[in-house]
Amino acid sequence: MNKIVGKEFLSEKVVKLEVEAPLIAKSRRAGHFVIVRVGKKGERVPYTIASSDLKKGTITLVIQLVGKSSQKVGELEVGDYITDLVGPLGKATHVENFGTVICAGGGVGVAPMLPIIEAMSKAGNKVIAVLAARTKELVILEEQVKAYASEVIIMTDDGTYGEKGLITEGIEKVINREKVDLCITIGPAVMMKFVSLLTKKYDIPTLASLNTIMVDGTGMCGACRVTVGGKTKFVCVDGPEFDAHQVDFNEMLMRLKAYN
Repeated sequence: MNKIVGKEFLSEKVVKLEVEAPLIAKSRRAGHFVIVRVGKKGERVPYTIASSDLKKGTITLVIQLVGKSSQKVGELEVGDYITDLVGPLGKATHVENFGTVICAGGGVGVAPMLPIIEAMSKAGNKVIAVLAARTKELVILEEQVKAYASEVIIMTDDGTYGEKGLITEGIEKVINREKVDLCITIGPAVMMKFVSLLTKKYDIPTLASLNTIMVDGTGMCGACRVTVGGKTKFVCVDGPEFDAHQVDFNEMLMRLKAYN
């Protein structure tokens, strides 16, 4: 079991937990995730590792409280224990000096984007972060992103913070003023679909970190399967990052409705 040593609400429905997991903290890389279970009969739920602290032997998880399982995780307090924590899982982000990289994060997707921004910045890239949320209260981790990004653009649906508009509008402004070598997008599936359509128009290589339904996280159950370039891939072992221009987002969006 893994002890919770820190807890903070980033917004009404988004909580940040710092959890003791020294082996995972040591081996995790940007893009990796863990699977969490609370209670012996609890559901296994994947969460991306937002950061880690090697000295403290901890990892940080940012969780959106949307269903029964995430609510159970959110109800845990400092000193409580997570029943099971498995990871790091998935393939790490490929990091090198690409040049100028746009990191487009929507909503709670900013949390898994944070370690990628950090890694890309440390590799010598000029990182421009475009963060989007419905309203000011839902913008998370802005200061942490600013610590690594060369520029941070905030887009809100209602204009209560930053610029009013969609994340694609913020991205296109950057594309129109300078050469972009790579775009990485994490957020709601429909958001990633339209980011992909935009960057494809400008022929900009784009990676999308997919957030499909996942059960075992080791490639056995097939629940997380997606079609990429006409071939079946499993997000848990082949991803979570894929060439966004090759992802069948319409199929993915349909499969995400399984629990509706």
